Amino acid sequence: MHPIYLVNNYGQFNHLIKRMLRDLEIDAVMISNEMPADEVADNCRGIILGGGPTLEHAGCAPSYLDLGLPVLGICLGLHIIATTRGGTVVKGTSGGFGGVDVDIIEHNDILTGYSDSISVWASHADEVEVVPEGFSLLAKSDICGAEAIANTEEHIYGIQWHPEVSHSVDGRLIFENFNRITLEQ
Repeated sequence: MHPIYLVNNYGQFNHLIKRMLRDLEIDAVMISNEMPADEVADNCRGIILGGGPTLEHAGCAPSYLDLGLPVLGICLGLHIIATTRGGTVVKGTSGGFGGVDVDIIEHNDILTGYSDSISVWASHADEVEVVPEGFSLLAKSDICGAEAIANTEEHIYGIQWHPEVSHSVDGRLIFENFNRITLEQ
């Protein structure tokens, strides 16, 4: 069975994503976001777009959305999904990292197991302002109108928060749910 590819977008927490996946016994390989899409396509069963500093550092990551594989975008990964599919990202009003209470609007396959409100750790330096066409709004908070989005037909999911850090309650559920989604495809 192929591993999940974790795309390193130069974020400070990508190593924590890798460690959480290892601790959950989910086979994952970290790759550079400069790997050509044709090399990614046949060698993994799903893609996690990790965090990073800015969209200008996204490399080849936008092209990974067209491979027909399940994709989970975290923070910058969410922004890559949104902008590639026609949404917009703007500077957030709340700035850097901190705790936030997120309200779950739709408990779809990526958010299975979560309560209606969860405490997470997120950076809101940038955030999705306009959700792309074909995507559903899954979660919001008092400081961000789009904390999570999904196109369930394409199995593309994006979240603003960092489930890999200990400050995010039950962060492992995101990765367990995504792993299940990749195995069902």
